[in-house]
Amino acid sequence: MDRREIKQALWIALVFAAMWLLPVGHERVGMAAREALLFVQDYARHHVMHGLIPAMIIAGAIATFVSKGSIMRYLGARAHRVVAYAVASVSGTVLTICSCTVLPFFAGIYSRGAGLGPATAFLYAGPAINVVAIFMTARVLGAHIGIARAVAAISFSIIIGLIMHFIFRKEEAVRADESLAMPEEPEHRPISQVLGLIVLMIAILALVNWQASSPTGPAAWMAVHKWPLAATGSGVLAVLLALWYRLKPWALALAAAATIVAGVLAPGSPQAAFIVGVAGLAIVGVTGTLDTRDWMTASWELAARILPLLFVGILIAGALLGRPGHEGLIPTQWVYRVVGGNGLLSNAAASVAGGLMYFCSTTEIPIVQGLMGSGMGKGPALAFLLAGPAVSLPNMLVLRSIVGTKKTATYLALVVGFSTLLGYLYGLITG
Repeated sequence: MDRREIKQALWIALVFAAMWLLPVGHERVGMAAREALLFVQDYARHHVMHGLIPAMIIAGAIATFVSKGSIMRYLGARAHRVVAYAVASVSGTVLTICSCTVLPFFAGIYSRGAGLGPATAFLYAGPAINVVAIFMTARVLGAHIGIARAVAAISFSIIIGLIMHFIFRKEEAVRADESLAMPEEPEHRPISQVLGLIVLMIAILALVNWQASSPTGPAAWMAVHKWPLAATGSGVLAVLLALWYRLKPWALALAAAATIVAGVLAPGSPQAAFIVGVAGLAIVGVTGTLDTRDWMTASWELAARILPLLFVGILIAGALLGRPGHEGLIPTQWVYRVVGGNGLLSNAAASVAGGLMYFCSTTEIPIVQGLMGSGMGKGPALAFLLAGPAVSLPNMLVLRSIVGTKKTATYLALVVGFSTLLGYLYGLITG
């Protein structure tokens, strides 16, 4: 037997032993299995169509319409560092997305030639430092921890990106040489058209997922009117697709009519109309011009690559830790016990626990609020906030398929390590 077959046999034996010894009749095992399935169901209902599928469509547009030269110019391994990291961190910050939704964007820019450092900065910045999460942290948990989270997360995105680039600089140099050796792709479309399309779709995605942190003010007004605003943006998108990408107006009108009908039939569930609209865009794109067919093909390739691993990871995370407010195999009391106080071990435990769990954007805040009410120290709370949204078990499984085991493990170690260290220092300062 060769090494591959031995490894395969060991995995089979391990799985068989686990199935043999699994205490199926134990109440907690049954509860964990139920939590795993409910967690997947919740994710499928509330996050796939609202976040992940639109993100894949946008990432497919980036992969299809943004030339490799443009990516290399601003985010490539040989781009000016200040520009590259500024663009990566700012681009991530404006997106109100979770650690899994950011993956299609990361895969899109990385496959188009973005350097590992800037791409990693973007990967961390997206879920960790979006404006809504920072504002809600300050409002719910206090201004001091909100400011600490904002400053630390912005710094982390750049520092972790720079360290990733330094550690894998030889591989990055080879990758940069290969990219430079390839003939530069011509711009098939004016950059204004490409940016207009992508920015508009990102704005619609942000609106659909918008959550107000206060019952009053502009944010609350946007939360109340987000669906009409998103519908208006979608109408503008349809016009641009007809004018710029030569999609048939009658096909776009048919998709719009189906969306309106869904909204009329289910007035209390605007999500249904949004789902119909996304599906309509995909169908029109697949049956449209060569450009839009390539666009939808790129989006499908991302979905086929990411979704299976993502759902496996969510199943495992749900079985181990349950949904927020519910328990899995690991009792919640164990978590409370190890993250109390402000010791180095409690900060490390908070970082690791946050890295194992999955959060959609801003849901980590009420969880930390509950943990602090049960005795969690301020340092571990900050460590949890810095590590939790940026990484998760599903996220790491998918990231490994994109950049490999070594880079994924390094990124995870850096996020957990820096979160632990800063949480510990913050705990010492605040007492």
